[in-house]
This record gives sequence, structure tokens and C-alpha cells, in this order.
Amino acid sequence: MQSLQCSITDAIIDPAAVLAGTSSDNDGAVVLFLGVVRDHNDDRAVSHLEYEAYTAMAEAELRKVGQEARDRFDVGTVRIVHRIGRLEIGEVSVAISVASPHRAAAYESSRYIIEELKKRVPIWKREGYLEGERVWLAGGTK
Repeated sequence: MQSLQCSITDAIIDPAAVLAGTSSDNDGAVVLFLGVVRDHNDDRAVSHLEYEAYTAMAEAELRKVGQEARDRFDVGTVRIVHRIGRLEIGEVSVAISVASPHRAAAYESSRYIIEELKKRVPIWKREGYLEGERVWLAGGTK
């Protein structure tokens, strides 16, 4: 069963739940990408991240990106989940799973999705630093 599922959530992302049901008997590859909050950026110590989104618009754009990936790379099921709210170091901010008959298409479509998501989807990220400052980052950041 091929499908496209995209969501914005304030709940903790469970990678196993994102993977569940992603592949079919036709698929020889399943790729799971997890974006995780790290403890530094540009030589600054990060304490946490905060994400905000225009949820309806973000989910609609996620669906467009996911469908583009399915069409462009001829992959099966695609699932994209992005978290909003405050996230601590080590927490998953985004999960992308892609199933495909072949690994190259699964990898390429996953990469396409994360790059397009960062460019196009109305999700904003603010970094909190250990010294107390919080800064909104420009789109498409690392």
C-alpha cells in the first residue's frame, strides 16, 4: 500500500511509529531520516530549540514536497512528521521515512524532502543558548 502521510505535532516523535507500515512487499529499501537537536551551532553552545509553524499551511506544503518526491523518484510510501514547541538536546525534530523498491531512490527522495522542507515549509526555529540568549534562525539552516 503506497501512501503519503504528513503532519505537524507537538508530541514526541516515535521513530518506530513513523516506520510502522511504511514498507510493502514490493519494497526493497526503507530509509528513515531523523533530525535531532544538537548541543551546538556555529561555535555556540545550544541549550534547546523552539519550533513554531503555521500548521495548516505547513502540512499542505509538506504534502506537496512529499508528493513531488514520490513522483520524481518513483518511491512508494512517504511519511513526514515535524515537531513544534520546545525541544531539548537529543530530541527528534523531524522524521522522514521513505519506502522504495530500490535503495538509491529511497535515499535520494529522503534527501530531497529534507532540503525542500527547510526551504519551503513555514516552520520557524529559535535557538536557545546556554548563556540565556534566544535567536530566530533564517530558513534553510543547517
